[in-house]
This record gives sequence, C-alpha cells and structure tokens, in this order.
Amino acid sequence: MPPAKKRTRTYDPAKTRAAVLAQFGNVREAVRGLTPEQLAGPTRLGDWTVRELAAHVTMAAETVSRNLERDEPAKAELTLLEWPFATGARADDIAEGTRELARANPDLDALYAHTEQRLAEHLAAAPGARLLAARTGSMTLADYLVTRTVELVVHTDDLNAAVPGLDVPYDRQALAACTRLLADALAAKAPGASTEVRVPPYAVVQCVEGPRHTRGTPPNVVETDPLTWIRLATGRLEWKAALDEAKASASGERADLGGLLPLMR
Repeated sequence: MPPAKKRTRTYDPAKTRAAVLAQFGNVREAVRGLTPEQLAGPTRLGDWTVRELAAHVTMAAETVSRNLERDEPAKAELTLLEWPFATGARADDIAEGTRELARANPDLDALYAHTEQRLAEHLAAAPGARLLAARTGSMTLADYLVTRTVELVVHTDDLNAAVPGLDVPYDRQALAACTRLLADALAAKAPGASTEVRVPPYAVVQCVEGPRHTRGTPPNVVETDPLTWIRLATGRLEWKAALDEAKASASGERADLGGLLPLMR
C-alpha cells in the first residue's frame, strides 16, 4: 500500500495579512531610531550597509502593491512550496535594485511611511485569490503574502544581527508562517518519512528517504528553535556550527541535514 500523500499546509489569509503589516511596522519603528552611524554600519549580507538592508525591507513589501497594480496573469505558475527554490536566480538584480533604492531615498522613514500606506490600502481591497505577476512566477496573493513573512522575518533577523541591541520584535504569526514554509520546503526537497524535524512551537515535518516509523519516537530526530531553523534554511548559519554551538540537536544516522541546507541562497 503506497504511503498517504501529505496534505499541503494552509494559512489563514486574514492572519497572514495582519502579520505582514505588523512585522513591517515593527521594522519601521526600529529603523526610525537608527543613527547615521548605525545606518552606515556593515551587515552579514555581503557589502550591504544597514541603510541598504533597511531599504530592501521596503522593497520586499512594495512588491505586493506593485504586483497588484499590474494586469492579473491568466494562471498561477508557482506554488508556495516552489517559491523558496525560485529566488536565487534574481539575487544580482535584487542587490542592484536595493542599492539604487537606498541612494534615491535618504529619508528612510518617509520611504517606510509611503510603502506602509500603499500596502495597507492594497491589502484592504484585494481578494486572496487574486493572481500576482511576481517575477519569480505568478501566484495567488494569499500565497505571496506568506512569502513576505519570510522576507520580513529573515531581514528582521539580519537587522538585529547588524545593530547590537536593536532587538526588533517578531510578530508571532509572521514568525510561525516563515518557520512553517521553510520546514515544508525541506520536506518537499527531501521527501520521505525516516527523519522528523521539530521546530517547536511552530512546525514538525517528516522528510528524507528511508525506513518509515509508525509509532513512538522516530529513530532520526532533528530539533531546533525557529530563528536557528530560519538561519539554517537561508544560509545565515551552517549546519555544523549549529550543532557545535548546541543550537540544534540531531540523533540517528539519517539526521544529518548538512547536505540539504540551505534551502534558499
């Protein structure tokens, strides 16, 4: 008898919209208080400064408004689980666009205010089933907003890493959606049921080919916290370093995820 097909996870559209707006607001409030010296500082994203990283966050949100203003495509081209693997090809274009945006907008709070207003207005009027002509591939607004939680949470973590003591808070729903999408992406990349990956309190997925367990504690278990998982999945933290620093635990011969990470580059 073939194994049961895993159901695709669903997300509450209203909660996702609220999460995107809340996390964007959290970042805006933090960026407003940064000094010129802090904005000129380095980040872990190559040669980006904190100013460029802050500008990029508005770009990630503005794509919602901009895509809603485009003609609606005829059909969806990209599923939510395909999105994490479709972003790498645009890295160079995104980097150049980010630098240009930062140069053109010396008043970051004005940029954030404009972006936030447009986002709120567009989300108040658009249905979740509306298709967006996103550059990674057309997808529904409801799905695209889940991808925005990834962008916002990941770059919130980047900002916190770049500016000591900044401590931008994470909206719980945004952090949950980001964690779950990246956990599900791992299960899609390495289908199977021999290894259980636990990211409490938000996600548990089974992955990796091999013997399937049916009851009790599985023979192969990986466990970590949400931010460590997000850093692993996006290449901010290496698998070996996470184990060495006791930020992740792995037991069993099929619990080595080093060859599967990162998921996004």
